[in-house]
Amino acid sequence: MESNCSRDEQRRQLIRWLAGSPLLGFAGPSSLFAQELGRRPDPMVWTSNTNIDDLIKSPAEAINVFDFEPVAFKNVPRAHFGYMASGIDDEVTLRANRQGFLKYQLRPRRLRDVSSIDTSITLLGAKWKTPIIMAPTGGNKAYDPEGELAVCRAAKNGGYLNVLSSAASTSIEDAIEARQGDVWYQLYATSSLEVAKKVVTRVSRAGAPVLEITIDRNGGRNQETFFRLRKQDPRTCSTCHVNGPGTAQERPNFDGIDMTNVKSMQSSNMTWDFIKQMRDTTKMKIVLKGILTAEDALLCLKYGVDAIHVSNHGGRSEDGGRGAIECLPEIARVARGKIPIIFDSGVRRGSDIFKAMSLGANAVCIGRPYLWGLGAFGQPGVEKVLQILKTEFEGIMQQMGASKVADIVPSMVIKG
Repeated sequence: MESNCSRDEQRRQLIRWLAGSPLLGFAGPSSLFAQELGRRPDPMVWTSNTNIDDLIKSPAEAINVFDFEPVAFKNVPRAHFGYMASGIDDEVTLRANRQGFLKYQLRPRRLRDVSSIDTSITLLGAKWKTPIIMAPTGGNKAYDPEGELAVCRAAKNGGYLNVLSSAASTSIEDAIEARQGDVWYQLYATSSLEVAKKVVTRVSRAGAPVLEITIDRNGGRNQETFFRLRKQDPRTCSTCHVNGPGTAQERPNFDGIDMTNVKSMQSSNMTWDFIKQMRDTTKMKIVLKGILTAEDALLCLKYGVDAIHVSNHGGRSEDGGRGAIECLPEIARVARGKIPIIFDSGVRRGSDIFKAMSLGANAVCIGRPYLWGLGAFGQPGVEKVLQILKTEFEGIMQQMGASKVADIVPSMVIKG
């Protein structure tokens, strides 16, 4: 039986984290922003749910995706949770990703038959039940022993597309077997073109149809939330990371590849010529993840990229201060109708998904919320997070007068 002392300490740690989180609106710029707009802090559930005894006990009890986060915080080791939760520097972009959605308002259309809703899409030649995609996230075994396998099984059960990260703790072969269907692969290229080619060749042989190349991880980052929570973790890093965090030895998709000449696991030497090299290496469709400007969107068209992924890495790349949703319109003006646009960063509600699609996205990725579900309850938690978002998305489609995805048009959203 858990001691009162242990429960009291858990309670104190939870409340300390809640009070300091840049996402919760207890203090600082996030709270001021909410006050200025005349809204309660986002997410408002935190204004009453700070008692560890009141946390949900099962996925079935969840009302929204935010219900999973404090449970994950309670269950997951502090360093692991901090790595997932943090942005960088002042975490301005992390907050802007949520606040950005509030700058766009919906314009619903009435008296349309929405008794039947079709959320299906066709993306890069494949049909999916929903535009909701499970974003690539690294090291999922940090949150649950089943890690990416639990995520892949949740994707299979719900019919979702999922993308396996280069930083995954599961191989692409095992991920595809667990998913029993298509799994896209996201590439962190490292400093070596030859290593990248070998990884891509392996992934292609495994049967992944699409290669997502992340292009926004070029330098170091000061992850303050991670560093602060790591201090609260009594373990040493070598407990989980025998060869050191972020090394190739921790990433099964690099197994068997000679890493001798790799100077860095980052790709600060990547140029547009690298994209051409990848095009010459594989027949997989190529998506660039991390595009935030119209200029780079134009270059995507020039270099024959198959899709653009608008993302600021969930506020984990540069602390530039602009929410990803605010970057989407300028990219849509260039690329919409020519190649598909995928969107992520800050998505927490079905209405967020709808707004992104109104502004030009063809599909929307979810990241942290499904990790909250994974850390809270494993695979059932992931499945419930996805179900909540899908239900919210279908509901807002009905309210907006859109019976199918093609009915979601730019005139349904306006910037306030």
